[in-house]
This record gives sequence, structure tokens and C-alpha cells, in this order.
Amino acid sequence: MFSKRFYQEVASNDQDKYVKKLTTPSYLLLFLHAQLQQREGLRAIADDALKTKFQLELGFTSISTSQLSRKHQQMNTQLLQYVFMELV
Repeated sequence: MFSKRFYQEVASNDQDKYVKKLTTPSYLLLFLHAQLQQREGLRAIADDALKTKFQLELGFTSISTSQLSRKHQQMNTQLLQYVFMELV
């Protein structure tokens, strides 16, 4: 889904070192979806993540607002910039 370089960047930055649920690729897909759907706030994003089909696509069964918040704070901004530039 993402480029080989993206996965190398995630690994080299230990972005998902101790992650069990919300991996960086899942996080990015979730937030790209939220952006396209014009969701406002983490609670609305977490509500979207409760849909069964969407959970299967992202690879987890549930996610809380606090988990989203923690992942958001831990994200490497250079990685996000790389993804943005690839999309543009």
C-alpha cells in the first residue's frame, strides 16, 4: 500500500517499535480517511474506526480516542512530511 521507502523510514525511526494495535500505516490511513470525510476531532475519527469493514481494512478491532491522541503525539513529523510530498 505504501512505498518500500515509507516502511524503511518507519523502521529506521522505531516508529512502531512497541506498537500492538495502531501501526503507523493504519494511523495514516485513518487520518487520510478523516481528512477526506472532513471529520473534526479525535472522537469523530474514533467513531469511524468502530465500523467493522473499516476495522478489517486497517487491521485492528477497536481504537480509543486516547490511543489516537497518543499516536498523534508520537508521530515523526518528517515522516508525515514525506507522505504529504509523495501524495502531492
